[in-house]
Amino acid sequence: MKICFLGAGALGSALGGVLAEAGNEVWLIDRSPAHVDAINARGLNLREDGVERMVAARARTSAEGIGPADLVIVLVKSFQTRDAIRGAGALVGPDTVVMSLQNGLGHEEILAEAVGRERVLAGKTYVGAVLLGPGHAIAGVRGKLTHIGELDGRITERALRIADTFTRAGLATTVSDNIVGTMWDKLLVNVATGALCAITRLPYGQLYTVPEIEACAIAAVAEAMAVAAAHGIRLSTAAPRDAWTLAAEGMPPEFKTSMLQSLEKGAATEIDYVNGSVVRWGERCNVPTPVNRTLVACVKGIELSLQRRAPKA
Repeated sequence: MKICFLGAGALGSALGGVLAEAGNEVWLIDRSPAHVDAINARGLNLREDGVERMVAARARTSAEGIGPADLVIVLVKSFQTRDAIRGAGALVGPDTVVMSLQNGLGHEEILAEAVGRERVLAGKTYVGAVLLGPGHAIAGVRGKLTHIGELDGRITERALRIADTFTRAGLATTVSDNIVGTMWDKLLVNVATGALCAITRLPYGQLYTVPEIEACAIAAVAEAMAVAAAHGIRLSTAAPRDAWTLAAEGMPPEFKTSMLQSLEKGAATEIDYVNGSVVRWGERCNVPTPVNRTLVACVKGIELSLQRRAPKA
């Protein structure tokens, strides 16, 4: 299968590397020339369970010259989605499927506006990754599930084909007939650790040693579950603590959430699409979300502080 990753940071590199290793034609598209040059020159260096291995992969800084793909996986930052898919028209042919594996909610609507709803699949993955440097990433794949599905809940041949391709590459993948619920289940995991990891600057090995952090995480997830229930969304997550526990399963102690990775680079986070989504959906159904609202405020404050410290051009 010809698979193009639109956004090849930590998670795109990890997933792309595993799929390329399984014999798929994988293209990693990323805005970082250093990252792209390193992959093309030496291959992609993946560290999994403490073991390093090199994977041959192809990388570009734009979609030009690659040609239509069977599958375009969108993994840019949430706020970059609209511009990214508009600039990737060369990847979309008559039979191309476009699928988001991004954190948070709302990406499928943006993609549908650009390529048509009939081309769009939704997906969520529990695979974790950390970008260590250009062409070098940690991949947390073992025991981590990926779920994909049609927006209308149908089980289709194309979804099954993609799931089979992922599974044969070692990415355990299922096709969901309740992808909206599945997306909320993943949102709960991001709500549990994303903002708290970013605010405290702690990797998982330390984050999970502080009882007060655990209590805050569980409270944030409980709010999100109340919002989902008010909207009639069917969840698989039984209790708020389950999301907190699931977030850390199979992850190395040095793992950092994407929000923390963004802040460490001085970049904007996806807080508006994660905890911010809980706040917005809560407002629609009059469910209070004070913990998530506070986490959003804290992350936005840190973002502003970093912007003010950044050297002037």
